[in-house]
Amino acid sequence: MFLSDVSIKRPVFATMMMVALVVLGVISYDRLAIDEYPDITYPIVVAQTTYPGASPDVMMREISKPIEEALNTVQGIKEITSTSLEGVSIVRLQFNLGVDVAVAQQDVQAKVAGIRRTLPEDIQDPIIRHFDPNDSPIMAIALTSNERPIREITDLANEVVQTRLESIPGVGGVNIVGGNARQIRIQVDPVAMQAYGLSPAQISTVLALENQEVPAGRIEGGVTERLVRVTGRILDPLSFGAIPIAVRGGTPIRISDVATVVDGSENRRTGAEIFSDTTSAPAVSLEVLKISGSNTVEVADAVKAMVGELEKQLPQDIKMTIIRDDSRRIRESLADVQLSIVLGAILTVMIIYLFLNSWRSTVITGLTLPISIISAFFIMWVFNFTVNTMTLLALSLAIGLLIDDAIVVRENIVRHLEMGKSHDDAAREGTSEIGLAVMSTSFAVVAVFIPVAFMGGIIGKIFFQFGVTVAFAVLVSLFVSFTLDPMLSSKWADPEVEHAVNDGGEHMAEQRQKANPIRRVAFAFNDWFERTADHYPNWLGWAPASASPGCPT
Repeated sequence: MFLSDVSIKRPVFATMMMVALVVLGVISYDRLAIDEYPDITYPIVVAQTTYPGASPDVMMREISKPIEEALNTVQGIKEITSTSLEGVSIVRLQFNLGVDVAVAQQDVQAKVAGIRRTLPEDIQDPIIRHFDPNDSPIMAIALTSNERPIREITDLANEVVQTRLESIPGVGGVNIVGGNARQIRIQVDPVAMQAYGLSPAQISTVLALENQEVPAGRIEGGVTERLVRVTGRILDPLSFGAIPIAVRGGTPIRISDVATVVDGSENRRTGAEIFSDTTSAPAVSLEVLKISGSNTVEVADAVKAMVGELEKQLPQDIKMTIIRDDSRRIRESLADVQLSIVLGAILTVMIIYLFLNSWRSTVITGLTLPISIISAFFIMWVFNFTVNTMTLLALSLAIGLLIDDAIVVRENIVRHLEMGKSHDDAAREGTSEIGLAVMSTSFAVVAVFIPVAFMGGIIGKIFFQFGVTVAFAVLVSLFVSFTLDPMLSSKWADPEVEHAVNDGGEHMAEQRQKANPIRRVAFAFNDWFERTADHYPNWLGWAPASASPGCPT
């Protein structure tokens, strides 16, 4: 064969090809992101609308149904479903596979914007987002203090901690749960309002007009130009009480005449607590989101480092506790799969030694495993895969497949050596003789796993990384068995084979006497296997004789 002939004649070239595969795999592994599952783009877009205080019936009639009717004309939709809750409407659009989700999201946003005027005025602007299960928080950090109220802890979380965490590369956002932010309240007196003939809507309108900051044009003077703005923001909460609402009999009626200004906190809609053995303490929780496609483990490590820095900079009474860390579960899952790969490789090498009964043959065939597995990381980097459960499962499954070709090639080369041929001739003729059969076996395995990579639906997208990784690793093992194995067999002599050919088995008898316990087990296994092989022809002859009279022989 061409590959084996070139490798035997150019051993340095064959060696450098193997080194190149390993180097590419090692470099690619350092650049791969680590995650629990493959990063898949789900063809789902969600339109969420908030209408505070509205009942589910109103949400369905006034918001969900009009949005559904408007979005029904978006191209590529497979299914539309909606959920109407108290104050919240969620319209879920599932698109056909192959639809560009980014373009579909823009179409949905344009359709919703087109009917915005027909929806109730008091609703918050609809949020159009792409559904991604990986958008769930990867970490949760709790802020607690024995001396400060929740409001002060919330201010620290908003102004310091959240800003610092969002500056970390790979962090997509930080959600605050259980906080109690500052809120200026205007508590009206119904009796005074009725006496002055005022309504809450008038107070709301006045507050919106008086508490704002607007641009007022620009002033040009010679070659300079200055911007002018009106600063109407109220800095002192008590100043809200001096805002006039109306004029009665030439006397202005101010907010303080009909209401009380309270510098307080908003009503808590969420809560967080940390429980110890006997006590619990209120806390503010910060949920860290990562950017899609980023390395979950690296982001979690960066967040932990930032938490260590913030603990030194925040007041002594503020404690930061990591209460959730998905990277820990990912590390444990990947460690289990990696352990399975290592154990599988060790058991495979042990079985090879048991059958071949030669440590040189074991090394020559066993080199296929690390080269094929390490080089598989290169194809994972090319296709932008991640080191996840599916790709590692592919490598774990491929352990038993990768070494088959090398064993067959090496065994046939040893057979030609036992016939008295030189190492070069045995490597060349042994590989050529078995080459077509080995190629057929490997291509049959690839033909099984390639269709798995191109299955339809979401399942197909999940198994795409699995199928490609297995197929590439098998092809690399075929390449190694046609290059590295013949080259090593031609250059690295096996004394046991040489003595078996030259001295008619005397050296083998001597080796049996000096063998260590492991080698004795291998010899015993080979003796049993040879006895079984000797009886096998007799069993074949007995089988037709014991068949029924009508069976052909």
